[in-house]
Amino acid sequence: MPRKDNPHIRIGVGGWTFEPWRGTFYPDGLAQKRELEHASRQLSSIEINGTYYGSQKPESFAKWHEETPEDFVFALKGPRFATNRRVLAEAAPSVEKFLTSGITELKQKLGPINWQFMGTKKFDPVDFEAFLKLLPDSVDGRKLRHAVEVRHDSFKTPDFIDLARAYNVAIITAADGEYPQIADLTAPFAYLRIMGTEEGEKLGYPKKSLDLWAKRAQVLAKGEMPEGLETVSRKPGRKGPGDVFLYVISGHKVANPAAAMALIERVNI
Repeated sequence: MPRKDNPHIRIGVGGWTFEPWRGTFYPDGLAQKRELEHASRQLSSIEINGTYYGSQKPESFAKWHEETPEDFVFALKGPRFATNRRVLAEAAPSVEKFLTSGITELKQKLGPINWQFMGTKKFDPVDFEAFLKLLPDSVDGRKLRHAVEVRHDSFKTPDFIDLARAYNVAIITAADGEYPQIADLTAPFAYLRIMGTEEGEKLGYPKKSLDLWAKRAQVLAKGEMPEGLETVSRKPGRKGPGDVFLYVISGHKVANPAAAMALIERVNI
């Protein structure tokens, strides 16, 4: 787990319920109701995907809070009903419903919210700013951190970077996959989703790649831009250290927990 002198880097996977992890990541015979308990003691964060597809009960958020270590953090996927729209300004009811659904029951374990957009959604400055205006800084006294995951090449423009910075919203860096990469730092934290784990690699990635991603996370935590990531704007990003959230997603999913644990080990050396 992360050391107290390096608190800014959180690494994990998407979700914790995945049958092929039973007997590979989860010990044989482990009760399914204890899988989050186990996962949260091997990883430092998990991105909850279920919130993308439907509402969760406040009791569920409270239960997840109780089952995980004190320093564990969850990222949440915002609901698709808010992002999969032709007119984003009309998303207000969906955004509000989600933010008041009990997410603050996670208390200090509430991490960033990933507002994910479909690959068909193109960048329209007016349309997108209308959506960013719907994202509050806090709910029920709990500070919120927002991030957007865009998947269309039209977002690779300085206008989008400027807009994200103006609203203090992070742009999620997609890596090792098919989606456009935008690594510009636009908020006090960085959010990455790496998607390149491969079958045949025990740790999902070759050791050289794991070393590289661990180093990149460490550089980002300092507020600097590591080599090899694609940025759009020539303007400097934020200055100073900030949290880093890195999730091993997609790819050869069976190996994702092993890759995440290998990265945690590297950043804590």
